[in-house]
Amino acid sequence: MLQTCTQTQVQLVEEIFERIASDLSMIADRGLVIESIDTELMAQRPVGAEKIHISVRMGLRRGDTVYHGALLIPLPDAIALACCLMMMPEAAVADHRVQQSMDETIKDAVMEVGNFVCGAADSAFRVLGIDGYSVRMEGCQGVRADVRPKLVYREGDSLIVGRARVLLEGYPADEMILMLPEVVVPEV
Repeated sequence: MLQTCTQTQVQLVEEIFERIASDLSMIADRGLVIESIDTELMAQRPVGAEKIHISVRMGLRRGDTVYHGALLIPLPDAIALACCLMMMPEAAVADHRVQQSMDETIKDAVMEVGNFVCGAADSAFRVLGIDGYSVRMEGCQGVRADVRPKLVYREGDSLIVGRARVLLEGYPADEMILMLPEVVVPEV
């Protein structure tokens, strides 16, 4: 069910994606461009269609309460970003990018990408003056195509869902999906 988001909810999603693109472009030394962003409220977790995704799980802490969100990154892009972070040559990045699994070194680098993603989200909350939140990574998981990611979430609760068309320099554009509980930026 498609519902309209508030201006603040849309701004938060856009700010998070822009910061993710900026931070990952800098650390990977490769352009990451946001081509478009759509934001909606949903009453269920979205799925990453047609391919395996990496779910970067976010803990959004406010006082003693922790809410949970996630960013779904297509596996090929997650691997490419991890390889770029490790400063692999282009041929090695391309070879790893087509694989359906990761060795321990790449897994560790993907976790580091996840830390940068959550740091970008943390900064976005502060910049927009959404007070009292800190965002920390709570791990990454592989998610099969067309399967909902694990998320501490009560089915039916409203989620702010942002879908960004993202272009990692040298590769085709793909979609990243951000999920945040609506409670972190309630409608006013």
